[in-house]
Parts: sequence; C-alpha cells; structure tokens
Amino acid sequence: MIDGDFTPLELHDLQVMVHRGGTILKTARSQRFRQLEGRQGALSMLKENNIDALIAIGGDGTFNGLLVFSEICDIPIVGIPGTIDNDLTGSDFTLGFDSAVNTAIENIDKIRDTAESHNRVFIIEVMGRDSGYIGIYSGLATAADSILIPENEKDFVQLISNIKNYNSEDAFIVVVSEGEELGTEFIASKIKEVNPKIDLRITRLGHVQRGGNPSAFDRMLGIRLGVAAVNSVLAGEKNVMLGLLNNQLSSTPFQHVIKSHHVNNEMQKLLELFSSQEVQKKELTKKGKYETNR
Repeated sequence: MIDGDFTPLELHDLQVMVHRGGTILKTARSQRFRQLEGRQGALSMLKENNIDALIAIGGDGTFNGLLVFSEICDIPIVGIPGTIDNDLTGSDFTLGFDSAVNTAIENIDKIRDTAESHNRVFIIEVMGRDSGYIGIYSGLATAADSILIPENEKDFVQLISNIKNYNSEDAFIVVVSEGEELGTEFIASKIKEVNPKIDLRITRLGHVQRGGNPSAFDRMLGIRLGVAAVNSVLAGEKNVMLGLLNNQLSSTPFQHVIKSHHVNNEMQKLLELFSSQEVQKKELTKKGKYETNR
C-alpha cells in the first residue's frame, strides 16, 4: 500500500489459484507501516487509486496494524484471520491452521514407521509459535505418547514420569510445540538423563507446515470468509474481523481481536485424558508381556 504496488484481479485469476498455499500477495511485516508517515503514505495511495475498501488477511501483527491504521483511515477495513497458529480471538479456526495440522500429521505418521522399526524415541517439533493448537491436534490425531504445549505446565512432568520406565520395545512419540519454553534440546537432554539407554532422535518439521496445497476445510473457510468480508463492506461495516464461531459467521471489532495465549478447556481436558490413559496403556502392556513370558 505504501508503494502503490497494486495488481488488478479478475474472477478467472482467482479460480486458477484456489489450490495454491501461502499468499499470492507475497506480503510480510513492514517496518515503514509501523511509523505514522508510512501509514499516511499508504492511505494516500489507496485514495489515489480509488480503492474504496480494504480487506486484509493475516494474524496478530496484521490486526494490530489495522487497529492503528483505522485511527487515520476513513476507508472501510475488514479483516480475515489467516495464521497457522490459530491464536486469534473471534474465530474458532484461522486460515492455514487445518492445512498445517494435516501436514504435521502426515509427517508424524511417516516418522512413526521408522520409530517402530528401530524402537526409538522421537521428539517431533511442530510450529505454532506460543500457541499449542498444532501440537494438540497433530499429537492427538497421531496417538503421540506425549504432547508438550506452552499452555500446559504438567505435560513435561508427565513425560519424564512415562519415559523413566520406557524399555525400548516400542516406539515413543513426543510432539512438542515450538513455543514450549523448555525447548526441544533441553527436553531431549532430560529424557536421556532419566533413561540413558534409549535411542532418541529429534525432528523439526519447520516450514513445510506453512506451504503446500491447502486442505478442503481451509479452501472452504477462505471462500466463506471472503464472501462474508465483501458482504460486510457492502453492508457498511468497518474495522471488524470476520470469523467462524460455532460454525456460524461472526464479526469482532478490531479492538477485541487479541492474540490468545491459551487453548480452550475442551482441548486441555482431552490432553489430560489421553496423557493419563497413555500411562495406563503402558502399564497394561508391560503386565501383559510379563504374563506372556511367564
């Protein structure tokens, strides 16, 4: 916006892009936009090009920028949540999250094959910054033995308790969110400290989670929110983010769109439930093998 770098789009241009991941806009954070001079320049360019509405797609940084921009901008602005971290209030899901989770699941499933073949412990780091949603979803969906997320302080203690008696007869999968403050290397060192005999590997999935073809859910989410954003502008709304709450379209004023630093209660309870069941499963498995050997 500051440089007036605009590209007109026709309907057929978008039809051939529906399968592409990432952003066709190739935008990133702008230091110049953080300054009032930069924002004023952007507003001038919008008006000079007769742009009468702005629909922005992004995460926490985008909405902080929109909130500040709305203080000087009289052009209607509507936002669409787009971040794999799924950490914005005002929408149950953000664009990109489901695709990132599916990529993580696909890779964790493949890693499990080699983990089971060699009876190894694998620590798999997934993205999400300081949000644990990718970790919970991908960990639960792949039946990980342990899931560590920034929002839960008990998960590391549970992991160490479980790993002490690990006897290298099965694979052991640990999914760690990148925002986990202990850090993957520290977690690995503690695992080796309490159980030096295990064969341990670390895999960081990294930016493969941010690319690739979007999932069916994300494609439909983009379509629904895109149409809703246009309708919102036509209805005279401004300075709101469109999202899905309970699978219903919803709008949230920019000042109420904040970065969430917790996962919802249902996800927390699922995490605790499966962690406790994992302990019982290991104990029953060991007991069964002992009785079989007898």
